[in-house]
Amino acid sequence: TALNLQTDYYSPESNIRYMSNSQYKDFLTCEAMAIAKMVGEWNPEPSIEILVGSYIHAWNEGTLKEFKETHPEMFSSKGPTKGELKSQFLFADQMIDTLQSDPMCMEMLAGLKEVVMTAEMFGTEWKIKIDAYRDDAIVDLKTTRSIWELHWSDFYRCKVSFIEAYDYFRQMAIYTEVERIVAGRSIWLPPYIVAVSKEQPPDKAIISLQDDERIASELLRIEGNMPHILAVKHGDIKPVRCGKCAYCRATSRVDRIIS
Repeated sequence: TALNLQTDYYSPESNIRYMSNSQYKDFLTCEAMAIAKMVGEWNPEPSIEILVGSYIHAWNEGTLKEFKETHPEMFSSKGPTKGELKSQFLFADQMIDTLQSDPMCMEMLAGLKEVVMTAEMFGTEWKIKIDAYRDDAIVDLKTTRSIWELHWSDFYRCKVSFIEAYDYFRQMAIYTEVERIVAGRSIWLPPYIVAVSKEQPPDKAIISLQDDERIASELLRIEGNMPHILAVKHGDIKPVRCGKCAYCRATSRVDRIIS
């Protein structure tokens, strides 16, 4: 069946056919949850953080009007504030103002918006959506609680930046490799992140992730994990439950007494 990834990017049909950074992350987190999300059986309610991130991305894409129409839960429906963002979302507009008032951030975000690409990689088709695609760079827009706050990482066994904590190097490695394959060139475009914080007032930064050795290392790790992930995705291996995520908590059954 023909898929229009511009409109069906997040559909179950698209997720079944394509691997993506978020789906790959789901499989590493909990295989059972990843399968349930992939087929549309698990659709958790988006958190305030996710809604705000989507709001900022809609502004960057130029689809904020459509986003407001499809997310009425973010806006007041009565009283003097009718039509305005509810109090818990007000900082979203402040984050947009912070970016709009910074010439360097706006220059970095200039380019083709929300560009979808697909490529064959590591035994399957991958899909990516680039926030700002420039001739000289791949740019991703990120919202974060704090740009400078450090987070504990079980993987690195130390405190790391939000870039490492949320595996953004891995995401940008996937994006740069898919773009390189599509463009048919031998080198990777430099990847950057434009980050804006949820603080009062918001902070912002442009972060370069241009590190070919690190990109190659991330891609090598993905390649090593893909045979097992694809076997689970295709039903050859039963997915393992992590027992800790929201999906496992929502679908668990007590089968023993613990002391």
